[in-house]
Amino acid sequence: MEKQMIFAWAMIFCLAVAPVYGQYYSKTIKAGPRVEKMTRLRFFYHDIPSGKNPTTFLIAQANITQNFFSPSPYGSLYSMDDPLTLEPERTSKMVGNAQGLYLALSRDPTKFTAVFYADFALTIGKFKGSSFSLFSRYPLTDFVPGPDVIREMAIVGGTGAFRMATGFALFRATSSNASTGDASLEVDVTLYHY
Repeated sequence: MEKQMIFAWAMIFCLAVAPVYGQYYSKTIKAGPRVEKMTRLRFFYHDIPSGKNPTTFLIAQANITQNFFSPSPYGSLYSMDDPLTLEPERTSKMVGNAQGLYLALSRDPTKFTAVFYADFALTIGKFKGSSFSLFSRYPLTDFVPGPDVIREMAIVGGTGAFRMATGFALFRATSSNASTGDASLEVDVTLYHY
């Protein structure tokens, strides 16, 4: 048994120190000219952390930052699967969903700011199966902003028809509830893609 163990360890040692002579294949070619397209989209985004069927869940919160007077206490991490609709009403036709995470950053319980990562996937129409990725800071705002307050966020990529997308999304609150954290926002998106 001892000889078998010595042989096994010797084999492992030899395999671990054997030189690697393999190479990978790489060839860089010049890409041809591409035509950049611009696409504009408009839909409504519904973030619903309350009720019987929430679309946003608190997944982590620091014990030292609990603030029961704020729907999104400082340092809280949320997971979301929010519906995107054609009209401001949550019951209107669904066109996709936004899935991702956001981290609440405001120490002021009357304000909201967060860092968002979300993938906005479209499920109907010309762009069915395509998505774009938003990774940006949601600027500081009141929990119940006025209808004239517009927030801009960066688009950093995409898939399908929006492959290699860049651009921006403008968010405007159509309704919000400071006590529950529920919010509906109009989203105007400008995408540059190939």
